[in-house]
Amino acid sequence: MAGTTLLAGDMGGTKTLLALYGLNNGRLTTLHQEKFKSSEWSSLEPMLQAFISQRPAEIPAPDHGCIAVAGPVRNRTAKITNLPWQLKEEDLAAAASMRKLELVNDFGVLIYGLPHFDADQQVVLQEGHQDQGPVAILGAGTGLGMARGIRTNGGLLSLSCEGGHREFAARTEEEWQLACWLKRDLGVERLSVERIVSGTGLGHVAHWLLNQPHAQNHPLRQMATSWRNDTASDFPAQVSRAASEGDDLMQHGQQLWLSAYGAAAGDVALQELCSGGLWIGGGTAAKQLAGLKSETFLAPMRAKGRFEEFMGSLNVTAVIDPLAGLFSAACRARMLAEPGETLA
Repeated sequence: MAGTTLLAGDMGGTKTLLALYGLNNGRLTTLHQEKFKSSEWSSLEPMLQAFISQRPAEIPAPDHGCIAVAGPVRNRTAKITNLPWQLKEEDLAAAASMRKLELVNDFGVLIYGLPHFDADQQVVLQEGHQDQGPVAILGAGTGLGMARGIRTNGGLLSLSCEGGHREFAARTEEEWQLACWLKRDLGVERLSVERIVSGTGLGHVAHWLLNQPHAQNHPLRQMATSWRNDTASDFPAQVSRAASEGDDLMQHGQQLWLSAYGAAAGDVALQELCSGGLWIGGGTAAKQLAGLKSETFLAPMRAKGRFEEFMGSLNVTAVIDPLAGLFSAACRARMLAEPGETLA
């Protein structure tokens, strides 16, 4: 594998990151990386061609690659959320003159990075036992991503899922009141977990609290109303900021959110029986690290009745690297380039 160049990509509706990786003593190292505004391109093929053709002259062209995409991948094709692009693996590989290029869901791809993250890419939330059993990851971002990994002779195999769209189950009277209000506010008959357990969900929780009679004069009330009509604003970030600055109502909202998140994490761990470890990823992991390390998150995660002992023995880790998706795509490209080889 010496001298091998691998292509990795992390593509979304707003931006796309492309990178070339090499191997140094069995470890992946970044050789070249660029960021593209997705909407400025007619499709991914010309973007790939431009990136590869304009790479530094001393870097060999890649033969194998993996691109994480914001959308489901079926039959080696993907439709990108928020872009009118239909991607096909064979077309992309041909356009980039590559032997093999694989598309993977942008959350599911993290499974391939889990065994290879360094200490500065992750933080242990609960120390526990890890064996060769399944692994799982969930993460609150705009929505709630989930994926599981099973071990094969060729390494971990990622199985993406849409578990964030499961029915939300209220555990307390307060969560029940929140759920009933949110159904009315959103005009839906069914409430999914990600309506509450996501970055957007934190905004919904705060919006509900700010609509209570005692919050009429709260400084964030008007922002919450405006955000409800334009969820592209940074209202959830303002909620977190206000909580960190001592706002009692927003602290309560953040605790409600963390508790629901912990319960959802425990449900995933039970569903997958992920004795190989549970990871928490997503765009909020690094921002909410103190909360994820607290009993506000961990106690509901462990509170699973007859399986509480199992949950307490589980190793739980937060992924905090903002480029974890890109790195994980490179890990998958490495697996495609040399099946059966071990990555340090």
